[in-house]
Amino acid sequence: MKVALIQTHIKWEDKEANLQHYEQWFTTMEEGVDLVVFPEMFTSGFTMSPQKVAESKEGFTLKWLKSKAILLNVAIIGSLVIEEAGNYFNRLFFVFPDGEVQFYDKRHLFTLAGEEKVYTSNKKEKVIMQYKGWKICPLICYDLRFPVYSRNVEDYDLLLYVANWPKQRIQAWDILLRARAVENLSYVVGVNRVGFDANGLAYIGHSQVIDELGHFIVHPFEEEAIQYAMLDKNKILETRTKLNFLKDKDEFSLFL
Repeated sequence: MKVALIQTHIKWEDKEANLQHYEQWFTTMEEGVDLVVFPEMFTSGFTMSPQKVAESKEGFTLKWLKSKAILLNVAIIGSLVIEEAGNYFNRLFFVFPDGEVQFYDKRHLFTLAGEEKVYTSNKKEKVIMQYKGWKICPLICYDLRFPVYSRNVEDYDLLLYVANWPKQRIQAWDILLRARAVENLSYVVGVNRVGFDANGLAYIGHSQVIDELGHFIVHPFEEEAIQYAMLDKNKILETRTKLNFLKDKDEFSLFL
């Protein structure tokens, strides 16, 4: 599976400008891509004013994503602010090439920024997307710090994080992504943003792809760019046969 990581500047709370920018990225994208990954809150930046940018679950951006997925025959992932039944969600959408949609709402809300005060947490089990024979577990930013939730009890093949992870804590991002890959014997894709937000926080990206043994397929990079990774499911299956550490994992349930 060929994955495109779009690491980009995000204009603060400006959906139209951001979508226009993504249109430009699509025109430069290589052929043969199966999955395109945008950062967290890719139309607004990590805003704590959801009322300014929120859309309905059938809003303009989701329709735009569907049209691009169908036109380009790719799957697209990214999170945005959704309002539903009077609540705001940091919602990741997985849009399939035929326009079908699945979603995951962020579970671990970032209390340091007060995210839990304005957004509603996902209290359900994590979501596993099935795509082209792959089992994909999508998570969002702060979820990365909580390994119990990401533990590979579903036999997924790819663990995927979208984020707005600032420069001042980028070492933790790098360390934890590799840890998640090794402990779960899974590919890990992490896509972050670059630039500055309205709070003065700097972002240097470090989007990356890691294999099941902790080796880089795409090394962390800091420029605004698209990077590509070819993932081979047979490789991780072979590793799991030789080094079947997952069979010794602890048994537990987060949802009793």
